[in-house]
Amino acid sequence: MSVEKKINLLRKELHKHNYLYYMLDKPEISDHEFDKMLKELHELELQFPEFDDSNSPTQRVGSSLNNNFNSITHSFPMYSLENSYSSDELIKWKERLVKVLNTENISYSCELKLDGVSISISYKNGKLAQGLTRGDGNSGDDVTENIKTINTIPLETLQKVEYDFDIRGEVIIEKNDFIKLNDKKIKNGEEPFKNPRNTASGSIKLVSSKEVRKRPLKCYFFQIISDSNPFKTQSESLNALKKLGFNISNTHKYCKNIDEVFDFINYWDKNKDKLNFEIDGIVIKVNSFSMQKQLGYTSKFPRWAIAYKFQTEQATTKLVNVVYQVGRTGAITPVANLKPVLINGTIVKRASLHNEEQIQKLDLYENDILKVEKGGEIIPKIVSIDYRLRKSNSKKIAFIKNCPACGSLLTKNDDEAQHYCMNSNNCFPQIVGKFKHFISRKAMNIDGFGTETIERLLKENIIKNFSDIYNLKVDQLVKLERMADKSAQNLVSAIYKSKSQPFHKVLFSLGIRHVGETVSKKLSDHFGSLENLMSASDVEILNVDEIGDKIALSLKKYFQEESNLELLDKLKHVGLNFLQKKSENLGNKLLGKTFIVTGVFEKIDRTNLKEIIVQNGGKVSSSISAKSIVIVGNNPGPSKMLKAKDLGLTPISFEEFINLYEIKI
Repeated sequence: MSVEKKINLLRKELHKHNYLYYMLDKPEISDHEFDKMLKELHELELQFPEFDDSNSPTQRVGSSLNNNFNSITHSFPMYSLENSYSSDELIKWKERLVKVLNTENISYSCELKLDGVSISISYKNGKLAQGLTRGDGNSGDDVTENIKTINTIPLETLQKVEYDFDIRGEVIIEKNDFIKLNDKKIKNGEEPFKNPRNTASGSIKLVSSKEVRKRPLKCYFFQIISDSNPFKTQSESLNALKKLGFNISNTHKYCKNIDEVFDFINYWDKNKDKLNFEIDGIVIKVNSFSMQKQLGYTSKFPRWAIAYKFQTEQATTKLVNVVYQVGRTGAITPVANLKPVLINGTIVKRASLHNEEQIQKLDLYENDILKVEKGGEIIPKIVSIDYRLRKSNSKKIAFIKNCPACGSLLTKNDDEAQHYCMNSNNCFPQIVGKFKHFISRKAMNIDGFGTETIERLLKENIIKNFSDIYNLKVDQLVKLERMADKSAQNLVSAIYKSKSQPFHKVLFSLGIRHVGETVSKKLSDHFGSLENLMSASDVEILNVDEIGDKIALSLKKYFQEESNLELLDKLKHVGLNFLQKKSENLGNKLLGKTFIVTGVFEKIDRTNLKEIIVQNGGKVSSSISAKSIVIVGNNPGPSKMLKAKDLGLTPISFEEFINLYEIKI
């Protein structure tokens, strides 16, 4: 037998025995025999590196080298799920389905909603190619090397697969494994972990995959996505994925109607504590993939799925006091400091009170006894007050009139719930918040620039505005407390690297009110440069898709302030990018044409389609005229379609658009 054949045979056998042991709990060989085979394979791979394979079973041991966790765009967006908390809300969801599908004959796939960290894994030719965290849904962190150490994630499928696909899963630590992990930490004199979910989430992002290997992580898979999906239903796909070697929970159930869905929910509401893993609800999906396609998506959720959340755990505690936080925009947020209490495995010490209206609604007094829960099982919130236990001499909590940081009188607009400190140039928390926003990952992405470093640089007058960051030197930084030479060098390098951030990131980093990440992208795509945006009229800005009066007014106000204009000049001078680059292969094929984009598209998302139109010289608008060209996907906006019909316009599909104008994708 040739060396190559021997290596491939060992890999195949080890993959099989890994599946039998971790997925089926039916080992056919002893641990000693498995380790012996693994050692033999490792020695052969070292001796014959020409037969290297990144998905070899030997790769599961992990590496002690640091991972960088680069952010990568998902091939298919990872949407959130709409939540429901009652049978009435589920009935209303079902009624919406019936209205769109025009049939009562809808079956469902019900699955437990595991409480872990979501990942998306790409398989090419049946082999694991890449693993990403959920991130913001559009892009996630590359954790490929870390997930390879998890035995319940196959490095290659058991059977040959003719198509490429992404598969979604939840990485968790099961209850029994969590107890063993903490017993070991306590025995070593270490602080035990708080709960399985946070431990799993933290483990997947450990910088050393060798350390990840030491954590008892498991992954349960729940969804396949592919342009060539061969399955007709969710239930069929789950059963097929199990045969391909994926770890599928045996708790999923096909339900032929909504009554069976309620039976499934009621069963697990009573029996969830018997499970060896944490769940925070049930996921209900329309079983038919063709119906899912017909239902499509909103901007946030798939219309064909919903999460039913169980009653959240509550605890009683005491209000210690109310403090007020100042955000970068000057927004004042009241926060309740609580006597520490354990909820769902974590210690809760604080709960947001949101605004003055919320305090009044609760009728909050000093030293009140409160009932607290974790909203969505994540964010602590006050749900009620035991008024019977309130002392007669307690004082009502009154919202502050002056900024807690700078003392300025607070203001409140009638159409907004929050109070604001308008002293933006001299209020320290606002200044720190603006710098934190500027260097944040979604903005200029300057790694290693922590809040403490920003505060020290500001207090010592080393930086006064964003442009000063780009003049920082290593010898300045090493003088700061707890700043080593290597850290200073890395920070200066990260600052220089941030100059390559695209225009839309720079625009977002400025922190212009109401101009968030998505709006920044729309504006930069439409106008192409800061100069064009600054010279645009209100009407031109309002013509940009989904841009309203508030945004236009905020932009106008920002560009009218002399201090902001001076800052922009300085940022240009230090080399930041205020010009949106266009792809080299795109031209002016669509020059003079205005497009309306409506609906959900299978092969491209709307943002990318609009970007292609702009990059080819066209214009995207939200209002239809007689000269508009309407590109339609699934579930288009009814008002847009009615307007197009009234104007005698014939909508075209994405494929027709590509072919008609010879657009390259």
